[in-house]
Amino acid sequence: MSTGTIYDFTVKDASGALVSLDKYSGLVVIIVNVASYCGLTNSNYNQLKTLNDKYYSRGLRVAAFPCNQFGFQEPYCEADVGNFVKEKFEFEPDLYAKVLVNGGPLIGKEDPLWEFLKKEQGGTLFDAIKWNFTKFLVNRKGKVVERYGPSTNPKSFEEKIVELLDETP
Repeated sequence: MSTGTIYDFTVKDASGALVSLDKYSGLVVIIVNVASYCGLTNSNYNQLKTLNDKYYSRGLRVAAFPCNQFGFQEPYCEADVGNFVKEKFEFEPDLYAKVLVNGGPLIGKEDPLWEFLKKEQGGTLFDAIKWNFTKFLVNRKGKVVERYGPSTNPKSFEEKIVELLDETP
């Protein structure tokens, strides 16, 4: 069993600045790979916004990582992704730099955070991220506690979010 947490990682935000994920210490986080031109875009962003609006004051955060690995459905740069989400969904999640959620010899090395997330919560059949909007739920201690597939609606695990928000950090 891993003793690591998301707090062990530093990532680049949408503007390219390095950000330590210990900024989420004591918070519940949904980490998600996002894309603007996916069939799952509207439902996921709308529901993530609803959950964020409802539970932000209790400590919920959404960490969105644009990814262009699946069907080239995120062609925008990070600034354009942020504008798209803000204008279309009136939502401003914590937006990070584009990532490779799966690595390989022809595409490059996967992002270390995503390698960790997959190790902590493996997938069905295999651990690789299968599509846009794979979601990882992280508790107030930085531990990855659940993984949800692309077609799982964020509101379907609202009860689990509330359970984690009710825990003492």
